[in-house]
Amino acid sequence: MAIDSPIKIRIKEARTRANLTQENLGILAGIDKSNASAKMNQYERGTHIPKYPRLKELAAALGLPTAYFYAESDELAELIYCYSKLSGKEKRELLRALR
Repeated sequence: MAIDSPIKIRIKEARTRANLTQENLGILAGIDKSNASAKMNQYERGTHIPKYPRLKELAAALGLPTAYFYAESDELAELIYCYSKLSGKEKRELLRALR
């Protein structure tokens, strides 16, 4: 049985949370305006999986770490998402508490 990539799900989740259209996110990630919407649609449907450099650009556009896109469970994705939104001090405090 083939395992479906979590990347397509995470891209759509993050884009929706950021309140961006496919075209807007594509443009922010450096995709040419003429095909930004189509390329993002392909990523979200899973017909194409972006290579790592493109994922880094998408992550930067969304203010997320690239690891978010690889999270296999929704819980881990949510932890990564929330952690990325914390300040440096909050991250250190959380890590200290977890240890």
